[in-house]
Amino acid sequence: MGHLRILLQIAARNLFASRVNIIVGLIMLMGTFFVLVGNALIDSVDRGMTRSIQNSVAGHVQVYSSQSKEELALFGSFGGEANIAPITDFEKMRGHLAEVPGIKRVVPMGVRGALITSGNVIDSTLARLRNAYKARDAGTGGPDMDAQVTAQRDHVRQMVRVLKTDQDRVSAMLDEKAVNPEEKAAVETAAGDAFWEDFDRAPYEKLEYLENKVAPLLADGDLLFLLYVGTDLDTFQKAFDRMKVVKGTPVPQGKRGFLVSKFVMEERFKLKTARRLDKLKEARDTKGFLIASDAELQRFVKENRTQTRELLLQLDRLKSDTLRTRLQAKLKSGEQDLGKLLAVFLDTTDEVFDDRYAFFYSDIAPMLQLYRINVGDTLTITAFTSSGYVQSVNVPVYGAVEFDGLEKSFVAGSLNLMDLMTFRDLYGFLTPEKKAELEKLKAASGAKEVARDNAEDELFGGGNTVEAEATPGIVDLGEDDGSLAQKLQRDDLVQRVYTQQEIDRGMVLNAAVFLEDPTKASEVIAAINARSEQEGWGLRAVSWQQASGLIGQLVLFARGVLYLALVIFFVIALVVINNAMMMATLQRVREIGTMRAIGAQRGFVLSMVLVETLALGVVFGALGAGLGSAVVTWLGSVGIPAKNDQLYFFFSGPRLLPDVSVGNVVAAFLAVLAVSAISTLYPAIVATRVSPVKAMGSDE
Repeated sequence: MGHLRILLQIAARNLFASRVNIIVGLIMLMGTFFVLVGNALIDSVDRGMTRSIQNSVAGHVQVYSSQSKEELALFGSFGGEANIAPITDFEKMRGHLAEVPGIKRVVPMGVRGALITSGNVIDSTLARLRNAYKARDAGTGGPDMDAQVTAQRDHVRQMVRVLKTDQDRVSAMLDEKAVNPEEKAAVETAAGDAFWEDFDRAPYEKLEYLENKVAPLLADGDLLFLLYVGTDLDTFQKAFDRMKVVKGTPVPQGKRGFLVSKFVMEERFKLKTARRLDKLKEARDTKGFLIASDAELQRFVKENRTQTRELLLQLDRLKSDTLRTRLQAKLKSGEQDLGKLLAVFLDTTDEVFDDRYAFFYSDIAPMLQLYRINVGDTLTITAFTSSGYVQSVNVPVYGAVEFDGLEKSFVAGSLNLMDLMTFRDLYGFLTPEKKAELEKLKAASGAKEVARDNAEDELFGGGNTVEAEATPGIVDLGEDDGSLAQKLQRDDLVQRVYTQQEIDRGMVLNAAVFLEDPTKASEVIAAINARSEQEGWGLRAVSWQQASGLIGQLVLFARGVLYLALVIFFVIALVVINNAMMMATLQRVREIGTMRAIGAQRGFVLSMVLVETLALGVVFGALGAGLGSAVVTWLGSVGIPAKNDQLYFFFSGPRLLPDVSVGNVVAAFLAVLAVSAISTLYPAIVATRVSPVKAMGSDE
C-alpha cells in the first residue's frame, strides 16, 4: 500500500507537469469521447433497425421446412422463395413449436412474387364507354345515361386528339417517316369529324376500331412485379406493431383481401407527374436541396415540363376547358393550348415551387386519377404456381400499409400483404379439399387416369379410339350440400368469410416466432432444431438476421463499418500515445537515473510510468466521457436528420435519436485505459533500462 500511495502521489504531481502529458491527456479525452459517441450511435442504429425489422415482418426467430433447397430470405430473395419447401399444415407446426419453452406467438407466413398489369388509360376509358352503351341499350343505366354516354365519348375523342397532336409534333420535329404510316392513318381516321358524326349509328363497330387500331398506340400500361407476404392478416397485425394501415381499412377478419405497400403505391402506381412533384417537395423541405443547384431536381422539373400527355389523356372536354381557364388566370396568359399551359406551369423554380405545388393538388389533382390502383379496386394477380402453371386470382384492395422505419426501403418497404387463402391459391398447393374437388370433377366428367408409362399407347396407339364429346354448359357436380365444390359454386370467394380453423389448417412456407425473452433467441433456435431432428418435425429455425437476407446483412455491415472506424482511431491513438510517452520518458532520463541510483528498483520505475499514464487516462477519460454523454444526450433531444433514403433506413425513421447507457460509458472508459496502458508499455520498459551512471552524467 505504501508503494501504491507513493506512486499515486508522483502521478498526481506529474499530471500537468509537462506539455507532453497534457497532449497525451487530450488524446485520451478525445478517444473516450469518440468511443462513447460512436458506441452510442452504433447501439442506437442497431436497436432501431433490429426493432424495425423484427416488428415489421421477421419476428425474433424464423422457422421453415428443413427440406428446403435454399435458405430462407424474407427480403431480397426475388425467386429464391421457389426453393422453400412448403409446410403442409400450419396448425400441426404450431403445435410442435408450442412444446418448446419460451415461445410466445407463431405467425404463419409465405413470401412470393407475382405480376400485375396496371392497365392502359385509353383501354379503361373505352371499356367504360362500351359499358355505358350496353347499359343504355338495356335500359338499366338510369335517366341520365345519355349524358354519361356523351361524356365518355367526348373523353375518348379528346384522347384521340392528344395522340394526333403527339404524332404531328414528332413529324414536325423529326421526319414524316418517324411516324408509322398505318398508325398515322388510324389516328387521322379516328380524329376526323366523320368518324364521330355517325358514331351512335354503329357504336360497337367504332369501339372495336378504336380498341384494335388506336388503343395499342398508347402504351402507358405496364407489367409490375409485386413482392407479397401471405399471412393470417389479423394475427399479423396483432403481432407486428410496426405495421400500420395508413390508407383505407384493415382486411376484415376471415376475408380475402390485399394491403398494398404505401411505398409501392407512391413509387409505382401514382401519376408520375404528381410523384415527381412530391419528390421535389420532400427534397426541398426535409433535405434542404434547391432546384437551382441540384441536377436530379432539375431533371424532375424537365420531365414534368415535357411529359404532360399523361395529364391531358385524363381530361375530357369539360375538364380541359375548366383547367385551361384556371391555368390562364394563374399564369396570367392568353395561351389556348392546354398542353403548353401545363408545360409552363410545371416549369417550376425555387421561387414559385411551393405555390405551384399547392395549386396542383387543390385545382388540378381533383380532376385526375392520381393512382392507377387504389383502395377499393379489385386487383388481378397472376403468379406461377409451385407446379409451374399460371394462376390468376382477383382480390380486393382494402388499404395501404407502412412499416415504421422501413417506409423508404426499396426492398423491405416494397412488401405487400395478402390473406393466406389467396396466397395458397396462387401458390397452387394441392390441399385435401382441392384434391377431393378434383376427384369429384373427374368422376362427373368421366375422365380416366392414364399411367405415365402407357400414356402414348393409351392415347394414340394400341387400336384404342379416343372420343371427345363437346358438352355445353357447366359440369353438374351433384347435390351434395356438404361438398367444398358446391360451396365454391354458390359463394363468391371474395365475399366468403373463412373460419380460423380453415385459415390455420393449410400450407405455409415459413412462420415468424415471437419469444417471451428475445435475448434467449439462440437457445430457442437450438431447442427447436434439436427437437425437430429428434422427433422428425421437419423444421429448421434461424435467427431474424439470417432470415432477413440482404437486409440482415446490411445491419451487420453497418455495425461492422462503425466498429472498423473505431478500430482505426484506436490504432492511430496507440501510435500517437506511444510516441508521446516515448518523448516524455526520454525527457525524464536524469530523473529516472537518479531514482535508480538511490535504490528504486526496475519494477518501481515500470509501475510509476504505467500509473502516471493510467492517472492521465482516469482524469481525461472522465472528462471525455462527460463530454461525450452530454453530446449524445443533446443529439437525442434534437435528433440527427436522415439526409437521404439510405440513412432513413439505417436510422429507422426520419431522425436518429441516440441515447447513452452506462455500458457505453464503461466500455469507452476501459477501452481508452487499455489502449493507453498498451501504448505506454514499451516506453515504460525503456525507462527501466536507464543506467543510473549514464543518466546522472548526461546533459539535459
